[in-house]
Amino acid sequence: MIDKTKIDSWIIASRPRTLLAAFVPVMVGSAVAFNEGKLKIILSLSALLCSLLIQVGTNFTNDLYDFLKGSDTTKRKGPRRVLASGLISVGETKTAIVLTFLTAFLIGLFLVYHGGFVILVIGILSILAGLAYTAGPYPLAYNALGDIFVFMFFGIIGTVGTYYLHTNDLSIVSFISSIPVGALVTNILVVNNYRDIEEDKTAGKKTLAVKLGKNFTLYQFTFLIVLSFLVPLLLFAFFNASIWIFLPYLTLPIAYKVISMIYTLNGTQLNSTLELTARLSAIYGLLFSAGIIL
Repeated sequence: MIDKTKIDSWIIASRPRTLLAAFVPVMVGSAVAFNEGKLKIILSLSALLCSLLIQVGTNFTNDLYDFLKGSDTTKRKGPRRVLASGLISVGETKTAIVLTFLTAFLIGLFLVYHGGFVILVIGILSILAGLAYTAGPYPLAYNALGDIFVFMFFGIIGTVGTYYLHTNDLSIVSFISSIPVGALVTNILVVNNYRDIEEDKTAGKKTLAVKLGKNFTLYQFTFLIVLSFLVPLLLFAFFNASIWIFLPYLTLPIAYKVISMIYTLNGTQLNSTLELTARLSAIYGLLFSAGIIL
């Protein structure tokens, strides 16, 4: 008989709302390849599956090590964590981490066959970074490197790597297009860390927000949004993009709202800001991809 409670617990552990971070870079990188007439849909779908598995494996790893290090407790302000809630055991989580990353690696071999050594390196580094985010002797998230990790892997590497998979080449357009992807995905983490500053201080989790303070974090959040909206202008002015490249500007009202929210809300109220920030990343990414294609 299927244990629905256990299934629900694994769904919670996978953190479904964060999975858009894995979807957007593949979508934008594929759009740039499509614009050059080089899109291979089977490669995009395979890359998306690998990206999602690496994201889920990273989430499982975060849940495990945040719990073991005492960062996640039943008193946390954010969404419920399954280990802290006793819904899933440490042993089960360790097994899930191995199986998830192993599956991503095996599917990734198909991508390596098409993309070569560069794709192999990207895949291995992505898995290792997913583990190193909260695990290992120098966990990135505990040493103010989480923001850089997210920007690099879910922005630049995810987008440019997808483009390379299709073209076996690099381009300045794919790099520039990766910037808003990384910026808006990073802002999901920024909201999370801003909300949890006090708890992270207590647990010894030295996020960038903890080290540099609330004011810096607010400015960082605003800067990343402004940067994202400058990129379409840059592509239009210097890279012959069509007027459609400004489609992401339809999300300006959402951007204004999330900035207002993070400056005025606190505690558990910021969970709604977190959700809307993730939605902004997804909608912007969809419109940006459409603009590149059109």
